[in-house]
Amino acid sequence: MLFADVLASLPTIDHLSALELLDGETVLALIENKPGQAGSLRVYHALYQEFGAINPIAAAKGIRLYAEHSQDALTFPGKHPNIDRLIALANDGQPLAVRLIAAC
Repeated sequence: MLFADVLASLPTIDHLSALELLDGETVLALIENKPGQAGSLRVYHALYQEFGAINPIAAAKGIRLYAEHSQDALTFPGKHPNIDRLIALANDGQPLAVRLIAAC
C-alpha cells in the first residue's frame, strides 16, 4: 500500500493545529497541521489514538504506515526526521508522550 492510501484510511486531523512529542515535560518535537507536515501529524495522531503514547510498538506500526517513505528514510537518514524518530524509538524504546493542540 502506498502512503497516500494509508493517509486516506487514517482519522482526520481537522480539529488539530499541532501535536507535541514530550519526554517528561520537555518538548522534543512539534508536528504542525500545515503542508509538508500534515501527513506526519495524521500518522502520529493515529498512533496516539491507538497506543496512548509513541512507544516502541507504536513506532514499529508507524514505520509501516509511512510505507514507501520508510525505505527512503532508511536509505537517507536525516531526510525524514519524523520517520527517523520512529526508527530510533523502535530500536531503543524510550516512549514519548503526546500533547494535542486544538485548532482555533
